[in-house]
Amino acid sequence: MTDAPSPAATPAAAPEAHVVGVDSGGSGLRVALGRVGTDGPLFTTVCAEPVRTGAGGIDAAHLLEQLLPAVAELLERAEDGGAGDSRGQDSPGQDSPRQIAAFAIGAAGMATLGGRLRAELPGALAEALGVRRMALAADAVTAYAGAVGQRPGAVVAGGTGMIALGTDLTSWHRADGWGHLLGDSGGGAWIGRAGLDAAMRAHDGRRGGSPALLARLHAVFGPAEGLPGLLYPRSDRPAVLASFAPEVAACAGADEVAAGILREAAAHIAEAAAAVCPTVGPQGDDACEVALTGGLFRMGEPLLGPVREELARLVPRARVTNGTGDPLTGALRIARALALHGLRLPHHPTMLFVPAGDGPSGPSGRVGAEVRDGEPEPGGVPADGAGGGPGDGAADRPTDRDTSPVRHSSDISG
Repeated sequence: MTDAPSPAATPAAAPEAHVVGVDSGGSGLRVALGRVGTDGPLFTTVCAEPVRTGAGGIDAAHLLEQLLPAVAELLERAEDGGAGDSRGQDSPGQDSPRQIAAFAIGAAGMATLGGRLRAELPGALAEALGVRRMALAADAVTAYAGAVGQRPGAVVAGGTGMIALGTDLTSWHRADGWGHLLGDSGGGAWIGRAGLDAAMRAHDGRRGGSPALLARLHAVFGPAEGLPGLLYPRSDRPAVLASFAPEVAACAGADEVAAGILREAAAHIAEAAAAVCPTVGPQGDDACEVALTGGLFRMGEPLLGPVREELARLVPRARVTNGTGDPLTGALRIARALALHGLRLPHHPTMLFVPAGDGPSGPSGRVGAEVRDGEPEPGGVPADGAGGGPGDGAADRPTDRDTSPVRHSSDISG
């Protein structure tokens, strides 16, 4: 394999050149083809098989096995659709319209399990596709780029799990995202488990029970006595727990126990956002944009209302927004910025790795990211930007296909 050419050694890409963004998570691989000079994707495709993870981390060969045919398919669709024309002559050193000028891959587990990807992908993509510029990012970073762009601020990515990530464009700050056993407080699995606990309390006649949630448990899972047998053997327990979170939201208007669960979840979410908000806003003031993104927030006002109230209390300077794009959008944005030598998000050896590039972070693009409430890894970030353990994404997608009769009443994992 050859080394990827240094981005600093190449001119900015032509507006018609292609860029590729990739979002790799527990539910599969999403790939988007775009143009340097056009916002949004031209075409997207999905590979339903999640990239394998083993003792050596994320399997680079398995990712390439799916990625290269997907890129070929997208380029063919662009050609058939007249999205590019390579018949003309290009200036020396400039990208041809069909050449891929930049690549950005966001992957669940990248920070802790992405060593093989960082070692093998740059050379493999340079050899197979002639890619000159690329970035490998934790999926929390692509979630940030999709939701906030390249401005200072914070993002809370919520799905089955929950992670908050913020930056002042000098370093990254991360809170939670430690998985359902150690954290992800306020995420879908946390809410679902709290709701099921209240249902089981009602079943037993214990204090703190909710008959309304017990009725929903029966409707979704069947008899309460059978729930342990359905839940404990599952390898995707966080996703099963999260499937009950929308039931908690549906009961919150008339059930004080359910409403209290969402208020407590909102407090956890606001605390994580407060921990990562930069102290200086983009205008030099103390304002902080906080973007809420991920399937968790599709539960709507029963959760969003308490979140806004808690943020107003904990971070009065917060300006709450809905994310403008998802992690795939964020990957495309990073690729475009690379193609134009305009990437302002802080580089980091595991969170946002740009091989052999000169950027705002110095010759190697390696900037230590401050981390609160955790022991840092050698580069400064203690664990993945993913929202819940090695295999989970920023929105913490389930890692296994659902093959049991357990019914998921609503999907909040995206």
